[in-house]
Amino acid sequence: MALTKDKKAEVVKTYGTSDKDTGSPEVQISLLTQRINMLEEHFKVHKKDHHSRQGLLKLVSQRRSLLNYLKKSSEKRYNELLNKLGIRK
Repeated sequence: MALTKDKKAEVVKTYGTSDKDTGSPEVQISLLTQRINMLEEHFKVHKKDHHSRQGLLKLVSQRRSLLNYLKKSSEKRYNELLNKLGIRK
């Protein structure tokens, strides 16, 4: 259920400043978003999987913390990332 190595490399290339930039908030948020989207698809089939739902809530919370940090440090980068990922209106 995890992201493949190729998919992670693609996300890092798209959102990172370089090919090896895995620590920037943009890359971390986009990787979390990919995992959250995968879990949402999983829950459409397995509605009673409450153990995985707990993991989903943890991922959402972690993404929220990173988004708060990014908004506090650079609101321009925050807004650009939200538009790219389509997280909010």
